[in-house]
Amino acid sequence: MKHSSPAFEAVKPNIGSSFTSLKFLRNENLKSHVWHYHPEVELIFVCKGSGKRQIGSNISYFSDGDLVLIGSNLPHCGMTNENTNNDYEMVLQFKPDFLGETIWEIPEMQKISGLLEKSKAGIVFGEKVKKEIGEKIVAMHEAASFRRLICFLDILEELATTQDYRILNAGKYYLQTQVEDNERINIIFNYVKDHFREQITLEEVADLANMKVPSFCRYFKKITNKTFTHFVNEYRITHALKLLAEHPLSITEVCFESGFNNFSYFNKTFKEYIKKSPSQYRKEFNYFME
Repeated sequence: MKHSSPAFEAVKPNIGSSFTSLKFLRNENLKSHVWHYHPEVELIFVCKGSGKRQIGSNISYFSDGDLVLIGSNLPHCGMTNENTNNDYEMVLQFKPDFLGETIWEIPEMQKISGLLEKSKAGIVFGEKVKKEIGEKIVAMHEAASFRRLICFLDILEELATTQDYRILNAGKYYLQTQVEDNERINIIFNYVKDHFREQITLEEVADLANMKVPSFCRYFKKITNKTFTHFVNEYRITHALKLLAEHPLSITEVCFESGFNNFSYFNKTFKEYIKKSPSQYRKEFNYFME
């Protein structure tokens, strides 16, 4: 069986611009689910809608749009698909040196430089920032060339100064290690992505990585700051969140559709990760969305 590494995505700036600014209407960005990477830093704003995202080793669910900053060469996928029901999606992409290699060394750029360093592990921003910055991104997209650049720097400055954010890969998960490490871990991620509904054994994934089980367990924990079981359960629980929020399935059906083959274990694991039961989550989510 052939297992693929994340696809390299070639990014070209807009004509007459030093960075890329794209707007996708609902259901247009259908390649966003592909596991991919690029040297460009990427800022993504999803207006409304819900869905799953995987950025590095972090798998999570968003329920009312999204605003994330993804660092250079950090593999990611998710965001939107035909079921997301977003209004639109804005994607800004820029190389870290798009203003020159030394620009981040000047005093005025120190905060933005720090932001780009944090983005190597992936950043998700809070509700208020998401709304404010989303509106600015839309306005920037419509601006003329020079004004667009000024607006973009203003957006980066605001993101660099807010405290309303969360680092997605707390263990400094940078996929900028050796090529062999990249290929190994990405084979595992792709396998989980394709097979999380099935039983996955440590022997299977260790074999994919050409390692013995004990060595694989130590390796995976070192790279992702998580055990493999934790990673798979997180993937399954994130899928369960999506099903509970978006589909009229019974909780038992959600359990098995998410890859759990034991209902009591599903309930126990769900409570450990979400701090509430599946039924309580669905009830509160539906109340919040009304």
